[in-house]
Amino acid sequence: MTFKKIIIAPFILLIRFYQGAISPFLPSACRYTPTCSQYTIEALQTHGLFKGGWLGIKRIVSCNPWGGRGYDPVPERKCRHNH
Repeated sequence: MTFKKIIIAPFILLIRFYQGAISPFLPSACRYTPTCSQYTIEALQTHGLFKGGWLGIKRIVSCNPWGGRGYDPVPERKCRHNH
């Protein structure tokens, strides 16, 4: 297991707990595809704790009647070239 995976594992575990134990008992309210919880997991896996966490927080904050809606995938990771 890589260091990145070890660092993000507790956060993903919390989100998975929410998805399985809490979300099924709440009315469906997410305005996006993928859902905000799935988006945050993907963002953490793609971008790591800080950038992925920031992307997840931004998404959750924008998921309201005055925010956005529709298909909004996690942005791809930018390649860094050493020149």
